[in-house]
Amino acid sequence: MRHKCRSYLSTFLFLIIVLVLLSGNACAVGEKVLVLDISGPITPVSDDLVADALALAETENHEALIITLNTPGGGLTETLDIIEMIAVTDIPVIGYVYPQGTNAWSAGTLILISTDIAAMAPFTVIGSAQPVTITPGGSEPVDDTKLINALVERATENAKKHGRNQTAAEEFITKNLNLNADNALEYGVVEYVSPSIPDLLVQVDGHEVKGKVLNTAGAEVVHYEPSLRLAFLGIISNPIVSSLLLLLGIYAVILGISNPGFGAEVFGLVAIALGLMGTGFDVNITAVFLIILGVILFVLEFQAPGFGVFGVAGFICMIVGSILLVPTDFPRYYTPAEFQRTMVFWIVTPTIVLGIFLVFALYKVLEIRRKRPLFGELIGNIAQAVDPIGDGREGYVIHRGQYWKARSSDAIEKGDKVLIVAKDGVVLVVEKLGDEALIDMK
Repeated sequence: MRHKCRSYLSTFLFLIIVLVLLSGNACAVGEKVLVLDISGPITPVSDDLVADALALAETENHEALIITLNTPGGGLTETLDIIEMIAVTDIPVIGYVYPQGTNAWSAGTLILISTDIAAMAPFTVIGSAQPVTITPGGSEPVDDTKLINALVERATENAKKHGRNQTAAEEFITKNLNLNADNALEYGVVEYVSPSIPDLLVQVDGHEVKGKVLNTAGAEVVHYEPSLRLAFLGIISNPIVSSLLLLLGIYAVILGISNPGFGAEVFGLVAIALGLMGTGFDVNITAVFLIILGVILFVLEFQAPGFGVFGVAGFICMIVGSILLVPTDFPRYYTPAEFQRTMVFWIVTPTIVLGIFLVFALYKVLEIRRKRPLFGELIGNIAQAVDPIGDGREGYVIHRGQYWKARSSDAIEKGDKVLIVAKDGVVLVVEKLGDEALIDMK
Protein backbone atom coordinates (compact mmCIF):
# COMPACT_ATOMS: atom_id res chain seq x y z
CA MET A 1 0.00 0.00 0.00
CA ARG A 2 2.82 2.34 0.93
CA HIS A 3 4.58 1.46 -2.35
CA LYS A 4 1.48 2.37 -4.35
CA CYS A 5 1.21 5.74 -2.58
CA ARG A 6 4.81 6.49 -3.41
CA SER A 7 4.14 5.55 -7.04
CA TYR A 8 1.09 7.84 -7.22
CA LEU A 9 3.02 10.68 -5.59
CA SER A 10 5.91 10.31 -8.04
CA THR A 11 3.52 10.33 -10.99
CA PHE A 12 1.75 13.41 -9.61
CA LEU A 13 5.02 15.31 -9.15
CA PHE A 14 6.14 14.33 -12.64
CA LEU A 15 2.91 15.68 -14.12
CA ILE A 16 3.31 18.96 -12.23
CA ILE A 17 6.87 19.37 -13.56
CA VAL A 18 5.71 18.65 -17.14
CA LEU A 19 2.88 21.17 -16.82
CA VAL A 20 5.24 23.85 -15.51
CA LEU A 21 7.66 23.24 -18.36
CA LEU A 22 4.88 23.32 -20.93
CA SER A 23 3.49 26.48 -19.39
CA GLY A 24 6.90 28.16 -19.64
CA ASN A 25 7.26 27.12 -23.27
CA ALA A 26 3.75 28.34 -24.04
CA CYS A 27 4.60 31.75 -22.59
CA ALA A 28 7.75 31.91 -24.67
CA VAL A 29 5.88 30.96 -27.81
CA GLY A 30 3.15 33.49 -27.02
CA GLU A 31 5.45 36.56 -27.05
CA LYS A 32 4.57 38.97 -29.86
CA VAL A 33 6.31 41.98 -31.37
CA LEU A 34 4.37 44.58 -33.38
CA VAL A 35 5.99 46.08 -36.51
CA LEU A 36 4.91 49.47 -37.88
CA ASP A 37 6.20 50.44 -41.32
CA ILE A 38 6.83 54.15 -41.99
CA SER A 39 7.68 54.55 -45.66
CA GLY A 40 7.65 57.81 -47.56
CA PRO A 41 7.31 61.32 -46.13
CA ILE A 42 6.33 61.83 -42.50
CA THR A 43 2.92 63.53 -42.48
CA PRO A 44 0.20 64.24 -39.91
CA VAL A 45 -1.15 60.75 -40.59
CA SER A 46 2.20 59.29 -39.46
CA ASP A 47 1.42 60.64 -35.98
CA ASP A 48 -1.93 58.85 -36.01
CA LEU A 49 -0.31 55.61 -37.16
CA VAL A 50 2.30 55.69 -34.38
CA ALA A 51 -0.31 56.54 -31.74
CA ASP A 52 -2.61 53.75 -32.95
CA ALA A 53 0.22 51.19 -33.10
CA LEU A 54 1.39 52.08 -29.58
CA ALA A 55 -2.17 51.77 -28.26
CA LEU A 56 -2.50 48.35 -29.94
CA ALA A 57 0.85 47.20 -28.53
CA GLU A 58 -0.19 48.26 -25.03
CA THR A 59 -3.65 46.68 -25.27
CA GLU A 60 -2.41 43.34 -26.61
CA ASN A 61 0.68 43.30 -24.36
CA HIS A 62 3.27 43.12 -27.14
CA GLU A 63 6.86 42.72 -26.07
CA ALA A 64 7.96 45.72 -28.15
CA LEU A 65 7.07 47.94 -31.09
CA ILE A 66 9.46 48.04 -34.05
CA ILE A 67 9.17 51.14 -36.26
CA THR A 68 10.82 50.49 -39.62
CA LEU A 69 12.00 53.73 -41.22
CA ASN A 70 12.39 54.35 -44.94
CA THR A 71 11.79 58.06 -45.28
CA PRO A 72 13.23 61.27 -46.76
CA GLY A 73 11.85 63.15 -43.74
CA GLY A 74 8.71 65.21 -43.40
CA GLY A 75 6.96 67.64 -41.13
CA LEU A 76 8.99 68.81 -38.14
CA THR A 77 5.92 69.19 -35.92
CA GLU A 78 4.84 65.64 -36.70
CA THR A 79 8.37 64.38 -36.06
CA LEU A 80 8.54 66.01 -32.63
CA ASP A 81 5.12 64.57 -31.78
CA ILE A 82 6.33 61.05 -32.67
CA ILE A 83 9.47 61.53 -30.56
CA GLU A 84 7.32 62.59 -27.60
CA MET A 85 5.03 59.58 -27.97
CA ILE A 86 8.06 57.25 -27.96
CA ALA A 87 9.37 58.91 -24.79
CA VAL A 88 6.16 58.68 -22.75
CA THR A 89 4.99 55.17 -23.67
CA ASP A 90 5.82 52.16 -21.48
CA ILE A 91 6.22 49.98 -24.58
CA PRO A 92 9.87 49.50 -25.67
CA VAL A 93 10.24 51.09 -29.11
CA ILE A 94 12.89 49.84 -31.53
CA GLY A 95 13.81 52.10 -34.47
CA TYR A 96 15.03 50.15 -37.48
CA VAL A 97 16.16 51.62 -40.83
CA TYR A 98 14.90 48.89 -43.13
CA PRO A 99 14.97 47.28 -45.70
CA GLN A 100 18.51 47.13 -47.03
CA GLY A 101 19.55 49.94 -49.35
CA THR A 102 17.08 52.51 -47.99
CA ASN A 103 17.52 55.78 -46.07
CA ALA A 104 16.15 57.59 -43.04
CA TRP A 105 17.09 61.19 -43.67
CA SER A 106 16.34 64.44 -41.82
CA ALA A 107 13.27 63.87 -39.67
CA GLY A 108 13.78 60.10 -39.97
CA THR A 109 17.22 60.41 -38.37
CA LEU A 110 15.82 62.38 -35.44
CA ILE A 111 13.20 59.68 -34.85
CA LEU A 112 15.78 56.89 -35.02
CA ILE A 113 18.13 58.39 -32.41
CA SER A 114 15.13 58.98 -30.12
CA THR A 115 13.99 55.35 -29.99
CA ASP A 116 14.83 53.05 -27.08
CA ILE A 117 16.89 50.78 -29.32
CA ALA A 118 18.30 51.96 -32.68
CA ALA A 119 19.21 49.56 -35.47
CA MET A 120 19.99 49.69 -39.18
CA ALA A 121 19.95 47.13 -41.96
CA PRO A 122 23.14 46.78 -44.01
CA PHE A 123 23.67 49.35 -46.79
CA THR A 124 21.25 51.86 -45.27
CA VAL A 125 22.09 55.52 -44.64
CA ILE A 126 21.03 58.11 -42.08
CA GLY A 127 21.79 61.84 -41.82
CA SER A 128 21.27 64.83 -44.17
CA ALA A 129 19.40 66.58 -41.37
CA GLN A 130 20.54 70.14 -42.06
CA PRO A 131 17.39 72.23 -42.65
CA VAL A 132 17.25 73.73 -46.15
CA THR A 133 14.75 75.70 -48.18
CA ILE A 134 14.28 75.78 -51.94
CA THR A 135 14.90 79.13 -53.67
CA PRO A 136 14.73 80.18 -57.36
CA GLY A 137 18.52 79.85 -57.48
CA GLY A 138 18.64 76.39 -55.92
CA SER A 139 18.66 75.51 -52.21
CA GLU A 140 19.94 77.39 -49.17
CA PRO A 141 20.62 76.26 -45.59
CA VAL A 142 18.23 77.69 -43.02
CA ASP A 143 20.14 80.20 -40.88
CA ASP A 144 17.54 80.86 -38.19
CA THR A 145 19.69 80.18 -35.11
CA LYS A 146 16.66 80.02 -32.85
CA LEU A 147 15.25 77.05 -34.74
CA ILE A 148 18.59 75.37 -35.42
CA ASN A 149 19.79 75.61 -31.81
CA ALA A 150 16.50 74.21 -30.53
CA LEU A 151 16.71 71.33 -33.00
CA VAL A 152 20.34 70.56 -32.07
CA GLU A 153 19.53 70.62 -28.36
CA ARG A 154 16.60 68.25 -28.82
CA ALA A 155 18.69 65.81 -30.89
CA THR A 156 21.70 65.79 -28.53
CA GLU A 157 19.51 65.38 -25.44
CA ASN A 158 17.76 62.38 -27.01
CA ALA A 159 21.15 60.90 -27.93
CA LYS A 160 22.42 61.50 -24.39
CA LYS A 161 19.32 59.87 -22.89
CA HIS A 162 20.01 56.65 -24.79
CA GLY A 163 23.80 56.73 -24.42
CA ARG A 164 24.48 57.58 -28.06
CA ASN A 165 27.01 59.78 -29.81
CA GLN A 166 25.97 63.38 -29.09
CA THR A 167 28.55 64.88 -31.46
CA ALA A 168 27.16 62.89 -34.36
CA ALA A 169 23.62 63.90 -33.39
CA GLU A 170 24.68 67.56 -33.61
CA GLU A 171 26.59 67.18 -36.87
CA PHE A 172 23.63 65.50 -38.56
CA ILE A 173 21.97 68.93 -38.29
CA THR A 174 24.84 71.41 -38.50
CA LYS A 175 27.10 69.67 -41.05
CA ASN A 176 24.73 67.36 -42.96
CA LEU A 177 26.64 64.33 -41.63
CA ASN A 178 25.69 61.04 -43.30
CA LEU A 179 26.54 57.60 -41.91
CA ASN A 180 26.07 54.11 -43.29
CA ALA A 181 25.10 51.24 -41.01
CA ASP A 182 28.64 50.11 -40.19
CA ASN A 183 29.86 53.62 -39.39
CA ALA A 184 26.76 54.39 -37.33
CA LEU A 185 27.45 51.27 -35.26
CA GLU A 186 31.14 52.11 -34.91
CA TYR A 187 30.44 55.69 -33.80
CA GLY A 188 27.81 54.65 -31.27
CA VAL A 189 24.80 56.14 -33.06
CA VAL A 190 22.97 52.80 -33.24
CA GLU A 191 23.24 49.63 -31.19
CA TYR A 192 22.69 46.96 -33.83
CA VAL A 193 23.15 46.20 -37.53
CA SER A 194 20.82 43.46 -38.68
CA PRO A 195 19.71 42.17 -42.09
CA SER A 196 16.18 41.17 -41.02
CA ILE A 197 13.57 41.57 -38.33
CA PRO A 198 13.86 37.98 -36.99
CA ASP A 199 17.64 38.40 -36.72
CA LEU A 200 17.18 41.75 -34.94
CA LEU A 201 14.81 40.14 -32.43
CA VAL A 202 17.47 37.58 -31.58
CA GLN A 203 20.09 40.30 -31.12
CA VAL A 204 17.97 42.48 -28.80
CA ASP A 205 16.78 39.53 -26.70
CA GLY A 206 17.69 40.13 -23.06
CA HIS A 207 18.17 43.89 -23.55
CA GLU A 208 16.70 45.87 -20.64
CA VAL A 209 14.45 48.74 -21.80
CA LYS A 210 12.26 50.91 -19.60
CA GLY A 211 12.72 48.52 -16.68
CA LYS A 212 11.74 45.52 -18.79
CA VAL A 213 13.99 42.71 -20.03
CA LEU A 214 13.08 41.91 -23.61
CA ASN A 215 12.11 38.34 -24.43
CA THR A 216 12.06 38.59 -28.22
CA ALA A 217 14.06 35.62 -29.54
CA GLY A 218 11.57 33.57 -31.54
CA ALA A 219 8.71 35.97 -30.80
CA GLU A 220 5.82 36.16 -33.24
CA VAL A 221 6.13 39.11 -35.64
CA VAL A 222 2.80 40.92 -36.10
CA HIS A 223 2.67 43.57 -38.83
CA TYR A 224 0.48 46.55 -37.99
CA GLU A 225 -2.40 47.01 -40.43
CA PRO A 226 -3.94 50.50 -40.35
CA SER A 227 -7.68 50.99 -40.46
CA LEU A 228 -9.27 51.81 -43.82
CA ARG A 229 -9.59 55.45 -42.76
CA LEU A 230 -5.91 55.78 -41.83
CA ALA A 231 -4.79 53.87 -44.93
CA PHE A 232 -6.80 56.25 -47.15
CA LEU A 233 -5.51 59.32 -45.29
CA GLY A 234 -2.00 57.95 -45.63
CA ILE A 235 -2.35 57.97 -49.41
CA ILE A 236 -3.83 61.45 -49.79
CA SER A 237 -1.52 62.98 -47.17
CA ASN A 238 1.52 62.37 -49.37
CA PRO A 239 2.57 65.92 -50.33
CA ILE A 240 2.74 65.11 -54.02
CA VAL A 241 -0.68 63.43 -54.04
CA SER A 242 -2.43 66.13 -51.98
CA SER A 243 -0.93 68.95 -54.09
CA LEU A 244 -1.94 67.25 -57.33
CA LEU A 245 -5.46 66.71 -56.00
CA LEU A 246 -5.75 70.42 -55.24
CA LEU A 247 -4.49 71.43 -58.68
CA LEU A 248 -6.57 68.85 -60.53
CA GLY A 249 -9.64 69.95 -58.59
CA ILE A 250 -9.07 73.60 -59.45
CA TYR A 251 -8.64 72.85 -63.15
CA ALA A 252 -11.80 70.72 -63.07
CA VAL A 253 -13.75 73.59 -61.47
CA ILE A 254 -12.53 75.97 -64.19
CA LEU A 255 -13.57 73.53 -66.91
CA GLY A 256 -16.91 72.94 -65.22
CA ILE A 257 -17.67 76.66 -64.93
CA SER A 258 -16.63 77.26 -68.52
CA ASN A 259 -18.53 74.33 -69.97
CA PRO A 260 -21.35 73.26 -67.61
CA GLY A 261 -23.33 70.10 -67.95
CA PHE A 262 -20.65 67.41 -67.49
CA GLY A 263 -20.21 67.47 -63.70
CA ALA A 264 -16.55 68.52 -63.86
CA GLU A 265 -17.12 71.13 -61.18
CA VAL A 266 -18.48 68.46 -58.80
CA PHE A 267 -15.42 66.30 -59.37
CA GLY A 268 -13.26 69.38 -58.86
CA LEU A 269 -14.83 70.24 -55.51
CA VAL A 270 -14.38 66.64 -54.29
CA ALA A 271 -10.73 66.64 -55.39
CA ILE A 272 -10.10 69.99 -53.66
CA ALA A 273 -11.71 68.69 -50.46
CA LEU A 274 -9.54 65.56 -50.51
CA GLY A 275 -6.43 67.63 -51.23
CA LEU A 276 -7.12 69.94 -48.31
CA MET A 277 -7.77 66.94 -46.09
CA GLY A 278 -4.45 65.43 -47.14
CA THR A 279 -2.51 68.60 -46.33
CA GLY A 280 -4.24 68.93 -42.97
CA PHE A 281 -5.45 72.35 -44.22
CA ASP A 282 -1.84 73.52 -43.91
CA VAL A 283 -1.59 75.35 -47.24
CA ASN A 284 0.54 78.29 -48.33
CA ILE A 285 -1.85 81.30 -48.42
CA THR A 286 0.10 82.99 -51.22
CA ALA A 287 -0.16 79.84 -53.35
CA VAL A 288 -3.93 79.68 -52.79
CA PHE A 289 -4.30 83.38 -53.68
CA LEU A 290 -2.35 82.96 -56.92
CA ILE A 291 -4.32 79.87 -57.91
CA ILE A 292 -7.65 81.59 -57.22
CA LEU A 293 -6.45 84.61 -59.23
CA GLY A 294 -5.54 82.25 -62.04
CA VAL A 295 -9.05 80.79 -61.96
CA ILE A 296 -10.60 84.28 -62.16
CA LEU A 297 -8.36 85.24 -65.07
CA PHE A 298 -9.26 82.03 -66.91
CA VAL A 299 -12.97 82.78 -66.45
CA LEU A 300 -12.44 86.35 -67.68
CA GLU A 301 -10.58 85.00 -70.66
CA PHE A 302 -13.49 82.71 -71.40
CA GLN A 303 -15.86 85.69 -71.37
CA ALA A 304 -13.52 87.87 -73.45
CA PRO A 305 -13.62 87.81 -77.27
CA GLY A 306 -10.61 85.65 -78.03
CA PHE A 307 -7.54 84.14 -76.38
CA GLY A 308 -5.26 86.82 -74.95
CA VAL A 309 -3.66 88.42 -71.96
CA PHE A 310 -6.11 87.08 -69.34
CA GLY A 311 -5.42 83.50 -70.33
CA VAL A 312 -1.64 83.91 -70.36
CA ALA A 313 -1.66 85.71 -66.99
CA GLY A 314 -3.97 83.07 -65.51
CA PHE A 315 -1.71 80.27 -66.73
CA ILE A 316 1.36 81.95 -65.19
CA CYS A 317 -0.47 82.42 -61.87
CA MET A 318 -1.41 78.74 -61.84
CA ILE A 319 2.19 77.65 -62.46
CA VAL A 320 3.67 79.93 -59.79
CA GLY A 321 0.91 78.99 -57.35
CA SER A 322 1.57 75.29 -57.88
CA ILE A 323 5.28 75.79 -57.13
CA LEU A 324 4.45 77.60 -53.89
CA LEU A 325 1.92 74.89 -53.03
CA VAL A 326 4.70 72.31 -52.64
CA PRO A 327 5.62 72.09 -48.92
CA THR A 328 9.36 72.85 -49.09
CA ASP A 329 9.77 75.46 -46.36
CA PHE A 330 11.33 74.63 -42.99
CA PRO A 331 10.13 73.95 -40.30
CA ARG A 332 6.81 72.98 -41.91
CA TYR A 333 8.63 70.41 -44.02
CA TYR A 334 11.99 68.91 -43.04
CA THR A 335 13.63 67.00 -45.90
CA PRO A 336 16.90 67.13 -47.89
CA ALA A 337 17.09 69.61 -50.77
CA GLU A 338 17.22 66.86 -53.40
CA PHE A 339 13.88 65.41 -52.32
CA GLN A 340 12.34 68.89 -52.25
CA ARG A 341 13.46 69.49 -55.84
CA THR A 342 11.96 66.13 -56.80
CA MET A 343 8.63 67.16 -55.28
CA VAL A 344 8.67 70.46 -57.19
CA PHE A 345 9.31 68.57 -60.44
CA TRP A 346 6.46 66.11 -59.85
CA ILE A 347 4.03 68.92 -59.04
CA VAL A 348 5.00 71.50 -61.67
CA THR A 349 5.26 69.12 -64.63
CA PRO A 350 1.65 67.82 -64.39
CA THR A 351 0.52 71.41 -63.71
CA ILE A 352 2.03 72.60 -66.98
CA VAL A 353 0.59 69.65 -68.91
CA LEU A 354 -2.88 70.09 -67.39
CA GLY A 355 -2.71 73.84 -67.90
CA ILE A 356 -1.85 73.49 -71.58
CA PHE A 357 -4.66 70.95 -72.01
CA LEU A 358 -7.12 73.25 -70.25
CA VAL A 359 -6.14 76.27 -72.34
CA PHE A 360 -6.49 74.19 -75.51
CA ALA A 361 -9.88 72.82 -74.41
CA LEU A 362 -11.23 76.27 -73.53
CA TYR A 363 -9.96 77.70 -76.78
CA LYS A 364 -11.69 74.95 -78.75
CA VAL A 365 -14.95 75.48 -76.84
CA LEU A 366 -14.81 79.21 -77.59
CA GLU A 367 -13.97 78.55 -81.22
CA ILE A 368 -16.92 76.22 -81.67
CA ARG A 369 -19.39 78.48 -79.89
CA ARG A 370 -18.39 81.62 -81.79
CA LYS A 371 -18.18 80.32 -85.33
CA ARG A 372 -21.17 80.14 -87.65
CA PRO A 373 -22.97 76.78 -87.81
CA LEU A 374 -21.46 74.43 -90.38
CA PHE A 375 -24.69 72.57 -90.99
CA GLY A 376 -26.93 75.26 -92.42
CA GLU A 377 -29.69 77.21 -90.73
CA LEU A 378 -30.73 76.20 -87.24
CA ILE A 379 -34.38 77.21 -87.47
CA GLY A 380 -36.60 74.19 -87.91
CA ASN A 381 -33.96 71.69 -86.85
CA ILE A 382 -34.29 69.23 -84.01
CA ALA A 383 -32.02 69.23 -80.96
CA GLN A 384 -31.89 67.33 -77.70
CA ALA A 385 -32.13 68.89 -74.24
CA VAL A 386 -29.06 68.43 -72.05
CA ASP A 387 -30.64 70.21 -69.05
CA PRO A 388 -34.20 70.80 -67.85
CA ILE A 389 -35.57 73.94 -69.58
CA GLY A 390 -38.67 76.04 -68.96
CA ASP A 391 -40.40 77.75 -66.07
CA GLY A 392 -37.93 80.62 -66.34
CA ARG A 393 -34.91 78.31 -66.52
CA GLU A 394 -32.39 78.32 -69.35
CA GLY A 395 -30.37 75.25 -70.16
CA TYR A 396 -28.31 73.65 -72.85
CA VAL A 397 -29.33 71.64 -75.90
CA ILE A 398 -27.09 69.70 -78.24
CA HIS A 399 -27.48 70.13 -82.00
CA ARG A 400 -25.20 68.16 -84.33
CA GLY A 401 -22.42 67.94 -81.74
CA GLN A 402 -22.65 71.59 -80.69
CA TYR A 403 -23.92 72.82 -77.32
CA TRP A 404 -26.27 75.84 -77.34
CA LYS A 405 -27.91 77.71 -74.54
CA ALA A 406 -31.70 77.55 -74.95
CA ARG A 407 -34.95 78.76 -73.42
CA SER A 408 -38.55 77.72 -73.86
CA SER A 409 -42.04 78.41 -72.61
CA ASP A 410 -42.64 74.67 -72.51
CA ALA A 411 -41.58 72.39 -69.65
CA ILE A 412 -38.74 70.38 -71.15
CA GLU A 413 -36.92 67.59 -69.34
CA LYS A 414 -33.39 66.37 -69.87
CA GLY A 415 -33.24 64.09 -72.94
CA ASP A 416 -36.40 65.48 -74.61
CA LYS A 417 -36.36 66.24 -78.32
CA VAL A 418 -36.97 69.92 -79.09
CA LEU A 419 -37.67 71.99 -82.20
CA ILE A 420 -35.57 75.13 -82.77
CA VAL A 421 -38.06 77.90 -83.62
CA ALA A 422 -35.90 81.04 -83.25
CA LYS A 423 -32.45 82.34 -82.39
CA ASP A 424 -31.98 85.28 -80.02
CA GLY A 425 -28.27 86.17 -80.19
CA VAL A 426 -26.47 83.10 -78.87
CA VAL A 427 -29.62 81.70 -77.21
CA LEU A 428 -31.96 79.34 -79.05
CA VAL A 429 -35.72 79.46 -78.58
CA VAL A 430 -37.08 75.92 -78.61
CA GLU A 431 -40.37 74.06 -78.30
CA LYS A 432 -40.92 70.61 -76.97
CA LEU A 433 -41.71 68.01 -79.64
CA GLY A 434 -44.59 65.70 -78.79
CA ASP A 435 -44.66 62.02 -79.67
CA GLU A 436 -47.00 62.68 -82.64
CA ALA A 437 -44.62 65.21 -84.15
CA LEU A 438 -41.75 62.80 -83.81
CA ILE A 439 -43.75 60.04 -85.53
CA ASP A 440 -44.74 62.40 -88.38
CA MET A 441 -41.13 63.43 -88.91
CA LYS A 442 -40.08 59.80 -89.11
